[in-house]
Amino acid sequence: MLCKLAKGQTECGTEKGVAHRPTIQKELVTSQKNNQTNYTTMAARRTAFHIIDHTYDVVVVGAGGAGLRAAMGTAAQGFKTACITKLFPTRSHTVAAQGGINAALSNMSEDHWKWHAFDTVKGADWLGDQDSIHYMCKAAPDAIKELEHYGLPFSRTEQGTIYQRTLGGHTTDYGKGGQAYRTACASDRTGHALLHTLYGKSLQHDVNYFVEYFALDLIMDDNTEECIGVMAMCMEDGTMHRFHAKNTVLATGGYGRAYFSATAAHTCTGDGGGMALRAGIPIQDPEFVQFHPTGIYGAGCLITEGCRGEGGILRNQEGERFMERYAPSAKDLASRDVVSRAMTMEIMEGRGCGVNQDHIELHLDHLTPELIQDRLPGIQETVKIFCGRDVTREPIPVLPTVHYNMGGIPTNHHGEVIKPTRDDPDATVKGLYAAGEAASASVHGANRLGANSLLEIVVFGRACANHIGQHCQPGENIAALPMDAGEQSLRDVDHFRDNQGSVSTAELRLDMQRCMQLHAAVYRTPTSLLEGVEKMDAIARTFAKDVKVHDRSLIWNTDLIETLELRNLIAQSSATIHCAERRKESRGAHAREDYPDRNDEQWMKHSLAYFDFEQGTTRVGYRPAHQHTLDETELKSVLPHARVY
Repeated sequence: MLCKLAKGQTECGTEKGVAHRPTIQKELVTSQKNNQTNYTTMAARRTAFHIIDHTYDVVVVGAGGAGLRAAMGTAAQGFKTACITKLFPTRSHTVAAQGGINAALSNMSEDHWKWHAFDTVKGADWLGDQDSIHYMCKAAPDAIKELEHYGLPFSRTEQGTIYQRTLGGHTTDYGKGGQAYRTACASDRTGHALLHTLYGKSLQHDVNYFVEYFALDLIMDDNTEECIGVMAMCMEDGTMHRFHAKNTVLATGGYGRAYFSATAAHTCTGDGGGMALRAGIPIQDPEFVQFHPTGIYGAGCLITEGCRGEGGILRNQEGERFMERYAPSAKDLASRDVVSRAMTMEIMEGRGCGVNQDHIELHLDHLTPELIQDRLPGIQETVKIFCGRDVTREPIPVLPTVHYNMGGIPTNHHGEVIKPTRDDPDATVKGLYAAGEAASASVHGANRLGANSLLEIVVFGRACANHIGQHCQPGENIAALPMDAGEQSLRDVDHFRDNQGSVSTAELRLDMQRCMQLHAAVYRTPTSLLEGVEKMDAIARTFAKDVKVHDRSLIWNTDLIETLELRNLIAQSSATIHCAERRKESRGAHAREDYPDRNDEQWMKHSLAYFDFEQGTTRVGYRPAHQHTLDETELKSVLPHARVY
């Protein structure tokens, strides 16, 4: 059974100037026009897939802030750029970011990018790479001004400058001064404004979008270990697309949906991390999962840290402002991991709010309605919808909720993906980049400071584009595709569609989420972690052998897509809990009851997790964290010391 050719295509035709690519099998029938090739086969697989080839200088996977900035940056330099996204770009999860984006602009108070770097190193609990932190914080002011010139509608002061609020962990004078007003914002909808601005700018530079395409796997050259493209599936019609590219950028976001309660959208399934793991590239520091202190109790919706930056106060059942006991100086604006643990302790010790004493209350009712309407209109609306409460009169019930993955695909400060070798822990993969929450640069280390995430996606999306521009030329020759390029992806799709398993995707996903929520929570015990490891290993084995997809079609098969997403989630969930069990210390977001202190002598190093998809097993390794800056004469390294607020 042969697939019909697209309108205007001729069988075995060749576009002028475009060489034929190697076929997947000898039995393939090809046609080509406009740099696309259709293939169909009936050998070795049940399905005769319709396969279309594309050739680009750069392929970006993901259309959130990092992906858009990378795609825009390469296209602006003349590179033929494609952006593959499973969502329409302005539906990417960057749109949900509320608080703002950090930069030492000094609009509201004295500030300096070196103070920002100090706070970021301290917030990361000395697991962040200080060279990457140096790069990000120094680039921050120019990045914000660039966004302003693109048209991002920042909130303004009476003088007309960009308004900046304060968030947790940001100080002046290397921690010796007061709170730094460092977070530029567009009311409480900064991510929304950022995403729409970057998308509009990308259209100016003719980025080619492949919307509602699901990226399956990286295409690697087995001989050189170079990345030369991506295999993807069009969800609308079931066609398979093979993107042959000189450079590939992974910007697919985090895997927050590994947990039962999370501020992440249901689409946050860590697809880029799964692709990297299948290519033999490890995930770095997955055990560090940030619980945002203020998710709406019962719903999990994010309540921005900007609420506390504008003067909001956390209180327990007794009406006490309890953060004064845990962080005497910063109080409610201590680092997120500190606040989340303090809230959890209040609940565990019986001072929680409500009938079941199982949450904390965030008070905005002492602020003026005018300030709330001006600075926090989205929060006022969200609380009204999900709680039925008026924030000008009543407190918001909140609970620590999974919010961010500090770990990800390891990269350097250029965005180049790192695949450590025995001789070189910083060895890079040629042609492969990563940015945003999917990556671990590692500027966040063991804990991310509020509003450093939007900064990271802009700075490192731009860094990827700049590095590609410095080392490549538009139209440059690309290494030839292997003869079997993409074949394993097709076999995997066939496997999941045909597998006669007994457990549905939804059942396994719920088992995974409950396991992670229970065993890899804010506080971790040795018993809980060991039980979690056993449960996750069993879930991974069940998925590999016994998952059942009910819909066997290829057209808009959401059951299949959710199964492929679950494959990525399980791999990274397993990596998370295995690395958490192995790390015998408490650092940042990783808090163990049996090892309550940080151990710099043994554990100031990055965890690396490798996952075997066939066996469902995880292997853990390590690489050194960078404690040096890019230039010690410009910015001295921050030496480890007690992390108090």
